[in-house]
Amino acid sequence: MKKNHIVIGVMIVAALALLFTLSIQIARLILGDGPMVSSGEGVGYVEVKGPILESEEIVKQLSEMRKKTNVKAVVLRIESPGGVIGPSQEIYEAVKKLAKTKKVVVSMGSVAASGGYHIAIPAAVIYANPGTITGSIGVLMKLANVEGLMDKVGMKAFTLKSGKFKDAGSPVRALTDEDRALLQGVIDNLHAQFVKAVAEARKLPVEEVRRLADGRVYTGEQAVSLKLVDRLGTLEDAVEEAGRLAGIKGEPTLLMPPKKRKHLRDYLLEEASGFFRETVRREGGFSVNYELDPAVGNGGH
Repeated sequence: MKKNHIVIGVMIVAALALLFTLSIQIARLILGDGPMVSSGEGVGYVEVKGPILESEEIVKQLSEMRKKTNVKAVVLRIESPGGVIGPSQEIYEAVKKLAKTKKVVVSMGSVAASGGYHIAIPAAVIYANPGTITGSIGVLMKLANVEGLMDKVGMKAFTLKSGKFKDAGSPVRALTDEDRALLQGVIDNLHAQFVKAVAEARKLPVEEVRRLADGRVYTGEQAVSLKLVDRLGTLEDAVEEAGRLAGIKGEPTLLMPPKKRKHLRDYLLEEASGFFRETVRREGGFSVNYELDPAVGNGGH
C-alpha cells in the first residue's frame, strides 16, 4: 500500500514538472525569449502597430537599428491611427535621427493617419497601398462634461486652484469663453508644429500643407497625387526598395529587432496599464492627440 502511495506521488510530481515545463515554453513563445536578430548584413525592420500611447520601445528599436553596422537600411512598417502627441513626436525624432545615417523606407498598412503619418515623414521613401487611410493632419482635443449628470444624482464638486485657468477643461464645470480661447491657442500651436514638420520633411510649401491639413483623411492613391506619399506599393516593395538604396544585391535579408523579454507579471501589468491609459484617454475629461477619431472618421493627429 505504501509503495502505491510512493508511485502515485512520483507520478504527480512528474506531471507537475511536465506542466511547468510546458508553461515555460508557452510563455517563451508568447512573451519572447531574448534577441532574435539575424546575423549578416541586411535591412532592419521596425513595426509600429496600434494607437501610439508610448514611445520607449519603438525609440529603443530605432536606436539599435541606427547603431548596428550590419543594418544597412531600415523598413518602418506603420499600422496606426495615431495617438498621444508626445510619444508621436518622440518616435518622429527617432526616425529623423536614424534617417540621417541610414535610408529609411516606410510601408503603410491599412491605416497610417495623423500620428501614424507624422512618424513616417522623415523617411527617404514612403510607400502606401492604394486603399491605405492616411493624412488626418490635425489635432484633436477631447473634453467631457458631467456637470449635468452630477446635478441629477445630487453630487457636487469643489475645486481649489492657484489660477483661473488651472482647471480649464475640467469635466465638472462648463467651459468659459476664456477657456475656449486658451485651449484653442494650444490646439493651433500644436497644429502649426505638425504642419511645419510635414512641409519641411516633404519639401512642400507651408501654405500648401496647411490647405491639406484640415483633419481630412486621404487614400494612399490620393496621398501620392498630393505628394504626401511617394509611391504605391506593398511591404515587399518597401523591403526591396530599402535593399536597393542600401546597395544590397539580390533579395535583402530582413533583420528583426530583438524580442522584448518579459515576465508574465510584467505582461499582465503592461496590458492593464495600457487598458487604463486608453480608457482615461478616450473617456476622461481631457486629452489632446494626434489621432484619427474613430467616431467621425477623421480628426486630429
